[in-house]
Amino acid sequence: MSTPKNPSPSVALKPRHKKLALAAFLLVATAAVVALVLNAFQSNLVFFYTPTQVAANEAPQARTFRIGGMVQEGSVVRNGTQVSFVVTDTVRNVPVTYNGILPDLFKEGKGVVAQGQLKDGLFQAREVLAKHDENYMPPEAAEALKQAKQGNRQIGATVQGLQP
Repeated sequence: MSTPKNPSPSVALKPRHKKLALAAFLLVATAAVVALVLNAFQSNLVFFYTPTQVAANEAPQARTFRIGGMVQEGSVVRNGTQVSFVVTDTVRNVPVTYNGILPDLFKEGKGVVAQGQLKDGLFQAREVLAKHDENYMPPEAAEALKQAKQGNRQIGATVQGLQP
């Protein structure tokens, strides 16, 4: 007679193999968590662009981003809750549409940041933020306006130098 075989023999891992298996599991779990966190962070990341950058096609076409600058004088058109206006950095202009109630501090000639998407050259805002006091402007918008003014001065000096 033959001895019956055990259908599921227990395999005992050596302590060294147990430690290696645990380390491998922890490494894979950590990598998975890091990948999920980075993916969530990237999908919620919203970049800031100036009208000059938007005109140069540096802004994404199918992604949400922020555009900032000044509301161009005379550009605000209201039709109920539908509002259209132009954001400028004194070099380039981008038309913006927004459906909703604008902040109380939203005015022509003042700083604004709008968040939304660019579609066919028109920025469709889902959120509009206005400055909250006389001294506030988003750092990115302030830097863009400063660079635009410097560029305008250089152009003006060049044009004056060309005139007889």
